[in-house]
Amino acid sequence: MRPPILAFRLRPGVFEKVCSQCPQCAQRAVRQARQLSLRPARPARPARFFSQSALRQAAAPGAAPGAGPRAAAPTLPQQRFRAGYFLSNALLARSKGSSAAAFPAASSSAPTTDAQPAAAAASTEIPADKTLLPHRRRQAARRNAAASATPPPTNSMATSLPPDASSRLADDAARAPADSLRRKLSALLSLSKPRLTVLVVLSAMVPYAMYPVPAFLSAPALASAADTIPSLSPLTLLFLTTGTALCSAAANALNMLYEPDTDAKMSRTRARPLVRRLLSTRAAVLFAAGCAAAGTAALYLGVNPTVAFLGAANIALYAGAYTPLKRVSAVNTWVGAVVGGIPPLMGWAAAAGESATADGTWRELLFAADGSSLGGWLFAGLLFAWQFPHFMPLSWGVRDEYRAAGLRMLCWINPARNARVALRYSLAFVPLCVGLCAAGVTEWSFAATSLPVNLWLIREAVKFWRYEGHKGSARGLFWASVWHLPVVLVLALAQKKGMWSRVWRSVAGAPDEEDEYDDDDDDAEWVEEAGSASGVGAVGPSGGAGRS
Repeated sequence: MRPPILAFRLRPGVFEKVCSQCPQCAQRAVRQARQLSLRPARPARPARFFSQSALRQAAAPGAAPGAGPRAAAPTLPQQRFRAGYFLSNALLARSKGSSAAAFPAASSSAPTTDAQPAAAAASTEIPADKTLLPHRRRQAARRNAAASATPPPTNSMATSLPPDASSRLADDAARAPADSLRRKLSALLSLSKPRLTVLVVLSAMVPYAMYPVPAFLSAPALASAADTIPSLSPLTLLFLTTGTALCSAAANALNMLYEPDTDAKMSRTRARPLVRRLLSTRAAVLFAAGCAAAGTAALYLGVNPTVAFLGAANIALYAGAYTPLKRVSAVNTWVGAVVGGIPPLMGWAAAAGESATADGTWRELLFAADGSSLGGWLFAGLLFAWQFPHFMPLSWGVRDEYRAAGLRMLCWINPARNARVALRYSLAFVPLCVGLCAAGVTEWSFAATSLPVNLWLIREAVKFWRYEGHKGSARGLFWASVWHLPVVLVLALAQKKGMWSRVWRSVAGAPDEEDEYDDDDDDAEWVEEAGSASGVGAVGPSGGAGRS
């Protein structure tokens, strides 16, 4: 090998780092460098292979005057390159069939400088599995960091519940520009709790549709006596749904206005708009007051005063009684159940007001002497009883948060009673469904078709009572209640009393029983008129006696 250029002064061991395959050449270069060190050094020419730290040591105050890097010649600690230094990527090693285990000290032998503390700290979080691609290891490191930063939930219910619509709308409002219309509308809509409002509206619409209107689907009767036969008005239904939705939005907005401090302490409610200050308190108050006034006015003008009173009472109970009682006593759950039972009464009273024959006051609509208002109270009892198997497992899942927020719920005050209450009201659905059949609201087949779903709810409630919420029983009862109510209401709508018989008569053209009686009366009147016109007495024993 040709010796290196004589103008370069080399330290011992320099070539050992680079040409480890040829030690003889390295030794020859070292000997030549030692011989050159005996010659007088050339002035003002820096060495080429000294590091910056060596230059700083040579220029230290303790060095001899005029001693440059050549005179100091510091001895640096010998460092060897990593085994995979000349491989640009680990894929190259794998493509040649070599194992990742061939470089065990690739990460440990690399010196960590002060200029890269963040990179060194982040490297400890990256998984050591070399079979993964680098970007996959970085993604796994970010997932591990996020999991370690988020505290684990105290129970499985906290993770099984989907985010509510209010939280999603609040997130959309937070992502929108500060003064945009989209931000304001999303935040205001979030105040109304859209999912809960939709459930309230549906619970008012079903009793309205289930009200037993006479000759509801009899086409001949409606054609002949359109003014005398009562029917359900689409315009009344529109005012009912609009007013009920506005009243529900007002009650929910007042609820959020009353407890932003407790909402901030719970995972289910900490994303609400007032907690995140997406709206001012003044804007929330104006929204609640406007919805309450508009909803009550729509019910009063478009439906009847009884329904308007029930809507205003619902706002007062929810915002003025239920919400403050949450800090005082566990009785708040029963008050909230009463609030849930009022919308079915509103729908029933709205339909009863259209077919009222007297003055249409609240006594006739809600306490009719003939017992026709019993169906509305049965629907109200259905919604009242449903609140407990739905809310008790839900509150049990976040009982620690309720305790930390200072809200008095049975889930943490008395868990055993919490489970007993859920079971007790789950058993009430069977007699309630049978009562709807006995009251003439639904066919008797409804008692049989609703029995399986009622037994399913009772089974989950028994498990919840036996395990007191543990072993997944709370989650099972909660989701059973979510599906139970819409299934029961749909079954009731599909089996309304006399609906399918009237549909068959209307489609097949068969006359109703009332039409047959009317035809007989018309025939009798025609015979009587014909006899009087011909001078013949009335047919019958009295007529014969008169002729004799």
